[in-house]
Amino acid sequence: MNRILLASAFLLVSISAVFADETPSAQPASAVVSPVPAAVSPVPAAVSPAPKAPALKLVEPHLHITRSNIAGHARIALTFDACMGQADERILSTLVRERIPATIFVTARWLKRNPAVLAVFLQNPDLFELENHGQNHIPAVDRPTLIYGIASAGSPQAVRQEVEGGAAAMVAAGIPAPHWFRGSTAKYDLSAIGEIRAMGYRIAGYSVNGDGGSLLGAVITEKRIASARDGDVVISHINQPTHAAGEGVAKALVDLKTKGTQFVRLEDVEDTGDDKTTQ
Repeated sequence: MNRILLASAFLLVSISAVFADETPSAQPASAVVSPVPAAVSPVPAAVSPAPKAPALKLVEPHLHITRSNIAGHARIALTFDACMGQADERILSTLVRERIPATIFVTARWLKRNPAVLAVFLQNPDLFELENHGQNHIPAVDRPTLIYGIASAGSPQAVRQEVEGGAAAMVAAGIPAPHWFRGSTAKYDLSAIGEIRAMGYRIAGYSVNGDGGSLLGAVITEKRIASARDGDVVISHINQPTHAAGEGVAKALVDLKTKGTQFVRLEDVEDTGDDKTTQ
């Protein structure tokens, strides 16, 4: 009898196991995932790399004026940037005392801080030609970049604002409308040069860097400027009265005058600039 009971129990367990294998276990609907046939599996679309923007090319244009071609009387154009800050009286007093003409590039920022010096410029129209150095001393480059640590204008609209803002400040201060523009750092990209020229401005490069941004010592500055030759355009700064370079600039002016140099302003002579800055 015991054997019959054990056999019956074993048979019941086996039948239950079979039904359990054939009946799917209850699961939440969210847990059931239908397999995706391999034939219709999604294939990522090929992504083309974005085209690279052309490399930014900066130029620092040269400018020359018509030579005198007279031995011992080289013709030189002195240009000075008045970026911001004050005025260097060592240079200004030498220009006035020695009656040496020069072209001064002023920013709106500098004009605002130096009305007394502006009055001196305006009282000596035979000596000083005043031209546009921009509104806020921002490099006239129409793509974002840093030049000597200074952020560029960064767009065509910002380049236009820098140029037009500088010109507007000059006219508001009683200065005749400018015809020349020189941007901060004197570096440009080619498209910005085209934009500035389309606005009606000639762009003032140079051929002799007199004071290295007013960062050179007095002796080397004097030598650089005094070495200028017939047809050269010299760039220096007239807004750093505490820098040693200003002393060298003042001495070089006297040196050149002693040699018989003919000083001219940009408006007085014909000129030639590269990178289509004056053509």
